[in-house]
Amino acid sequence: MAFTTPHSPSPAARERISVACHGLSFAWPDGTPVLDRLDLALGPGRTGLTGANGSGKSTLLRILAGELTPVAGTVRVAGRTGRLPQHHTPDPALRADRVLGIDRIRSALHAIEAGDAREEHFTAVGDDWDIEERTRAALAQLGLAHIGLDRPVGRLSGGESVLLRLAALLIRRPEVLLLDEPTNNLDRAARERLHAAVTAWPGALIVVSHDRELLELVDRVADLHDGRVTVYGGTYSAYREALAVEQQAAERTVRSAESEVRRQSRELAEAHGKLARRTRYAEKMYASKREPRAVMKLRKRSAQVSAGKHRILHEERLAEARRKLAEAEEQVREEAEIRVDLPGTRVPARRRVLTVRGAVLPHGRAGAVDLTVAGPERIALTGPNGAGKSTLLRAVAGELAPVSGGIEAHVPLRHLPQRLDLLDDGLTVLENVRRLAPEAGPQRIRARLARFLFRGARADRPVCTLSGGERFRATLAALLLAEPAPQLLLLDEPTNNLDLTSVRQLVTALESYAGALLVVSHDLPFLREISLTRWLRLPAADEAGGEGAAGGLLETGPP
Repeated sequence: MAFTTPHSPSPAARERISVACHGLSFAWPDGTPVLDRLDLALGPGRTGLTGANGSGKSTLLRILAGELTPVAGTVRVAGRTGRLPQHHTPDPALRADRVLGIDRIRSALHAIEAGDAREEHFTAVGDDWDIEERTRAALAQLGLAHIGLDRPVGRLSGGESVLLRLAALLIRRPEVLLLDEPTNNLDRAARERLHAAVTAWPGALIVVSHDRELLELVDRVADLHDGRVTVYGGTYSAYREALAVEQQAAERTVRSAESEVRRQSRELAEAHGKLARRTRYAEKMYASKREPRAVMKLRKRSAQVSAGKHRILHEERLAEARRKLAEAEEQVREEAEIRVDLPGTRVPARRRVLTVRGAVLPHGRAGAVDLTVAGPERIALTGPNGAGKSTLLRAVAGELAPVSGGIEAHVPLRHLPQRLDLLDDGLTVLENVRRLAPEAGPQRIRARLARFLFRGARADRPVCTLSGGERFRATLAALLLAEPAPQLLLLDEPTNNLDLTSVRQLVTALESYAGALLVVSHDLPFLREISLTRWLRLPAADEAGGEGAAGGLLETGPP
């Protein structure tokens, strides 16, 4: 059951609240509003914070962490906060203990152990006499036991960087833990470790994530939509079921309101007709002079006033019906689907699409890769962080050359990298698509952009003004509407940083794509929904060449 967070919690409820916001408003320096008079109250336990890209989820976490100052409203957090941001890569030259934030405590602790009893060292240590033991335990819990505290962190994979920053938070033990898309770039094993850490967290936790498996571990879901937060008890599945019931009720309300508008419109038309008939009758009687002129004038004026009041009454009723219809329509969420049924992307069965022969990838990865793709195959490329999955996609796309061996694409292809940096921020959506399809006229491109939900003036918006989900759709449109049409699509972690609505839109788009797919993703629910024909695993360097390896790739089934 859903409930809107109260404006004034009772004293007993206030004792159980870990995070409270009242009348919270925030805008960027250029005046762009993000949050407007937001109210929120959350208790201990795990909360999943959901909402569309651009709705203000990450901004809200930064405000709760004290990193941003709201322009209005109040924020109360019960205890210290620790925030895991989406994007942050530590300097590889820094020592691990510095990245973990324990370097000063360790230095003081080692000085005391060496006989230096100055008070400043005891002050630095405080109650953290077991800091090294706790740190090593946290690193081991997250699969990072190989990272020595005295050594530079070196070149970490994206997943290891995320886990190292999480370890720093676990060591600090804040009362309120804020996680922003924590599973991005994590391989399967790392995700399971993070899931276990979230399950074991003893305090309050708020997590922004598109990872449906992670959201199945929360106690409640806080839905940020149109500047309002609604809290749903239970996991993400329970939230989706409750939201579906609400949307069905909202759609019924819209249909009822539409029916009422039509009825009031008919009655208003009838009132206009009645007024016209009374006016004609009064004029006819006046012209015939059957009664004294004063009496006829009075009757004419009385008929007009009566009919006018009747018309005004129906106009007011119609305006009220339209107001209720507008309110009902606001409760219905638009989750339109993308359709990319582009004939030029179709690949005939058994047609050779891609050949990789004995390709040795750069960046020191051991083992050669052999791969043949034929027809409209849909292949998932899985494997641990650092195995070289993104490197393989870049090599197939021609963005880097293999150390040895050959890679040949037999059809036009396009590559969607993890970072959505293919678009020119200074150009509009339409102009960006025209860069990749210079022969297509603007009207033809506009018609095709409508399939990606960029209709009318939306196609003329500069890319720099788009939300994350809109930017993803614009990038996908630029790739798929390019000429020649891509018959092989390379997707590298396509669901990273997408809200759940955008993920569903991507799934429906890929359902109607007729070409071949090679997809790198750790998002298992997403992979299971896109009708894959093969699962391949690229092992880590120390696994390459093991039993069952076929040219560096292992044929597997769905995990």
